[in-house]
Amino acid sequence: MTDKLKGNYGEGQIQVLEGLEPVRKRPGMYIGSTDSRGLHHLVQEIVDNSIDEALAGYCDKITIEINEDGSCTVSDNGRGIPTGIHKTEKISAVEVVMTKLHAGGKFGGGGYKISGGLHGVGLSVVNALAEYLEITVYQEGKEFKQAYRRGIPEYHLKVVGNSDKTGTTIKFYPDPEIFETLVFSFEQLKKRLRELAYLNKGIEIVLKDSRKGMEKENVFCYEGGIKHFVEDLNKNKETLFAEPYYFEQTYGDTIIEIAIEYNDSYNEIIYTFANNINTEEGGTHLEGFKNSLTKLINDYGKQLNLLRENEKLSGEDVREGITAVISVKLTEPQFEGQTKTKLGNSEIRTLISRAMTENFGSFLEETPHITKELISRCVLAQRAREEARKARDLTRRKSALESTTLPGKLSDCTEKDPALCEIYLVEGDSAGGTAKQGRDRRFQAILPLRGKILNVEKARLSRILENEEIKSMITAFGCGIKDDFDESKLRYDRIICMTDADVDGSHIRILLLTFFFRFMRPLIEKGHVYIAQPPLYRVTKGKSEVYLYSDEELENHLSQIGKQGIDIQRYKGLGEMNHNQLWDTTMNPEHRTLLRVDMQDAFMADEIFTLLMGDKPEMRREFIEQNAKLVKDLDI
Repeated sequence: MTDKLKGNYGEGQIQVLEGLEPVRKRPGMYIGSTDSRGLHHLVQEIVDNSIDEALAGYCDKITIEINEDGSCTVSDNGRGIPTGIHKTEKISAVEVVMTKLHAGGKFGGGGYKISGGLHGVGLSVVNALAEYLEITVYQEGKEFKQAYRRGIPEYHLKVVGNSDKTGTTIKFYPDPEIFETLVFSFEQLKKRLRELAYLNKGIEIVLKDSRKGMEKENVFCYEGGIKHFVEDLNKNKETLFAEPYYFEQTYGDTIIEIAIEYNDSYNEIIYTFANNINTEEGGTHLEGFKNSLTKLINDYGKQLNLLRENEKLSGEDVREGITAVISVKLTEPQFEGQTKTKLGNSEIRTLISRAMTENFGSFLEETPHITKELISRCVLAQRAREEARKARDLTRRKSALESTTLPGKLSDCTEKDPALCEIYLVEGDSAGGTAKQGRDRRFQAILPLRGKILNVEKARLSRILENEEIKSMITAFGCGIKDDFDESKLRYDRIICMTDADVDGSHIRILLLTFFFRFMRPLIEKGHVYIAQPPLYRVTKGKSEVYLYSDEELENHLSQIGKQGIDIQRYKGLGEMNHNQLWDTTMNPEHRTLLRVDMQDAFMADEIFTLLMGDKPEMRREFIEQNAKLVKDLDI
């Protein structure tokens, strides 16, 4: 680390745009929501400021600690927020940053060339939405401190001691008047912090939980950056390259990093980031990457005589089995799209194409044995895709919404508004029959599935579309798959997996979720997929009858009512309940419990699906052995 006090960053670089008043009135405008997601967004905003210091070359360690008293502390070893008196505001630059909206070193290009987060809104918003906040700045051999209550300073910035450290520490208590929950989640913070460590190679990010009984610590530091990210994404798969291909290219103030690896799956995984922000909707950097990748592989295919003169591989063909991470850092990012997570800078498209040609193009030219194998795989993908297209066309023709084309075993509901409808995917004809008797036919449809559906993790699309159970689901849902997916055509708002509470039932549920994850991912992303929770036990004592859903519930109930004269029925399958019991416990919206499947961590989901459904039994065995202690009662 060089002398941190140097660099063009002082109170003169802090520019003021407007005041702080609107934040407490409309917090959702600034942090998206006041639920758990908004709460954790506060931590991310502070961390983003520390990351900006790291991008400028002045910080290499960030520590986040969840404290026993409900607060959260974020510390870095950067230069520290400027402590001098601001010329126009006549208060310390720290107080300006903490109390003025749109005030910071990110405007005008003087403080930071590249930054993420809410672009200067972050710290003042955190301050406004904190019941109490304390900021400590280590700078110029001194320790400065200031405290705020709901955004209002309790005193001006003051020197409280001497220190040879530099950096900023912020401790805050989220405001109970604002937030629906005040409990920080270690796992929720872990996802974003790990991602930031991948995207900023060499930075050490420490996450600590100091709450009693929950003590733990994770340290994230990846010298390989996004190359390590791709390695981790592929760690349970067979790969084509010896290690991910990685390059970093700089054009002016724009930095481009790309890591690429191909694996033996049929899935495409590409993550894109701009200034550390996950651009889930893609944008110009993704377009430039896809276009240049397709062109490069076609060019070398012809050059190596692996493609005929008029033969051309499509983008889908060249991306089958790819895992890639694209990270760009630029001075003035333009975000578009419904959730402002789509990069719109047109010049990035050209720069990415140029960087790919100069770097990945050279790699393909210098490693002809790898290039030949890659292109051969792409040609096989093209042939398989043509077969799949024919099968998909057939499925599409059969998936119109008219009742005459719906699967024969589907017991549909009478309601025509999809927003009010739900479909139960039920294991076996026996349980399916019980569910049909017990349902409310106005809004509940039942689709029985015979046995275990195909494991889509190990099959091409052409084979998948030949599977009768999968074809029945595609036709019943009506929304198509992969590139043909159209949420507006979805016939049911809730898709509910209802399987037995045993190993086979769990396996079928995983197979279903794998299919949705790989081929209908928007169903999960938009919150349409649920898991039913049938009871494990029925306990009868005299005229009292209670349904219990776990071994813990059973133990607690027995400790309350005693163990004399009771009858306990253990349900091993849905078919052991009559239709009234199934309705009362599992299907009646007034009493049932449903678990919604979400996509909060796509990286972990992809890893687990690959692990459980892939071709490496030794990895699967290790996973089961490590997690077996979590299962108290396993039916074999």
